Amino acid sequence: MLEKIFAAEAVAEALEIFKNEFPLAVWETFYVTILATLFACILGLPLGILLVAGDKNGVLPLPAWLYNTIGVIVNLLRSVPFLILMIMVFPLTRLIIGTTVGTTASIVPLTIAAFPFIARLVETSLREVDPNILEAAQSMGCTPMQIICKVMLPESVPSLISNLTIAITTILGYSAMSGIIGGGGLGKIAINYGYYRYRYLVMLMAVVLLILMVQIFQTVGTAIAVKNDKRLKH
Repeated sequence: MLEKIFAAEAVAEALEIFKNEFPLAVWETFYVTILATLFACILGLPLGILLVAGDKNGVLPLPAWLYNTIGVIVNLLRSVPFLILMIMVFPLTRLIIGTTVGTTASIVPLTIAAFPFIARLVETSLREVDPNILEAAQSMGCTPMQIICKVMLPESVPSLISNLTIAITTILGYSAMSGIIGGGGLGKIAINYGYYRYRYLVMLMAVVLLILMVQIFQTVGTAIAVKNDKRLKH
């Protein structure tokens, strides 16, 4: 098996594919991951804030039915496997993008899969804020929006950045799976060349590049989180 994978002909063919196909695939993977993360944050950050501030003991309590509805929606979307979710949102993808196939089209299911996950990560970060700080802000007469914007979010920045890094690496993994339905990037190459055509060396190259991208995102995210952690400056 290994002899076939690393045969001279297979290696030469894999290098040719690497030279011609991989640069664009890496860019497509990066492009999809960043945009999907951005849109997922736009949707997930407010939801995560509502899950904390809207609690019955939060700074901006919501009606119980509304709070519970938000929680159920987030949990339902998180529980659907990504491959099934991609197929389920085909009509929405076609409505927004005009097609269900291609690199740009994969951003829609990636966003829908990621924003509930980000909402829960944001909720976790905000719940780590010291309650005494919130009580002090309330006693000073701060409004709920002032507490959220000037106390909760700034105090949880290092944790938010760390969790955002987790979200980016998760979305990067999802983006590889989107190759099954015609999405672009490294996932498409791994499936079209590596799986369907039995060029396992090409698949291995795609996996190695995905691992390298995860490591880069993780390293950068960790460095930024550490830099913004006030506790490490004392």
